Amino acid sequence: MELYRDRVTLVIGGSASLFPNWRYGMNRKINHLALAALFILPAVAPAIDVEVRITNLSPMDGTFLTPMWFGFHNGNFDLFSDGGSASMGLERIAEDGDAMPLASEFMASGFGSIGGLLNGVGPIVPGATTSKTVSLDLMDMKSHYFTFASMVIPSNDAFIGNENSQAHRIISDANVFVGADFVVLGSRVRDAGTEVNDEIPANTAFLGQMSPNTGVDENGVVHFHPGFIPGGNILTAFPGADFTRPDYQVARISVKAVPEPTSLVALGLGALAVLRRRVNL
Repeated sequence: MELYRDRVTLVIGGSASLFPNWRYGMNRKINHLALAALFILPAVAPAIDVEVRITNLSPMDGTFLTPMWFGFHNGNFDLFSDGGSASMGLERIAEDGDAMPLASEFMASGFGSIGGLLNGVGPIVPGATTSKTVSLDLMDMKSHYFTFASMVIPSNDAFIGNENSQAHRIISDANVFVGADFVVLGSRVRDAGTEVNDEIPANTAFLGQMSPNTGVDENGVVHFHPGFIPGGNILTAFPGADFTRPDYQVARISVKAVPEPTSLVALGLGALAVLRRRVNL
């Protein structure tokens, strides 16, 4: 028999991987098995499942978060502007953690494709993680950007969210999923400017407030939160809630493919290796 070398080239993510096969008279059979393994590798598809995840990074006696609202859009959905008045949707989530009005504003804007709520049952406690998986159309421009919002509790109207509507692009111009993974620092906590920060328990969510929209109207604008009152009701009850401390981390938020592309490639290559081993038996 003649000894010869056959090459099977797999194209993965635009790059070629060269797999040399040395065999005695089995060239054609190996080719067929190797090509069959290609069907296990990920193919370019218009839809992709993504996981939206949030972890509360505050210390155990620190700030809690209300169920986080999120939305995917075309980059034109403005959640808020610093120095501008809060919309009714933002006011409701910043004062009471109620995301429904904001979700309605999002869908009515015409800029978005999919929205959702993480941990819709109760507050996200320090150290807790919650997530939700949704399906996005890579070709839909209304799915290329990510926006989020959550109330920081206890507070009168503190919240986290992205002011820049194009801060978190998760699908590129070439319709390739790139995702997002970032940490929200305490220095980025905003005040909705809709309710006076008096920290009176009856007016403060998660401190004693019994019904929504019960605080004193402020009629102000959205701005960076100055922090809770030193020695006030909030820091007395939650000593670790001073998010103005240097490097205070409020949350980590990520948007990732499920499963991640590297895992899919590894799965395909692993299957190919199994097929090649079987040929040797």
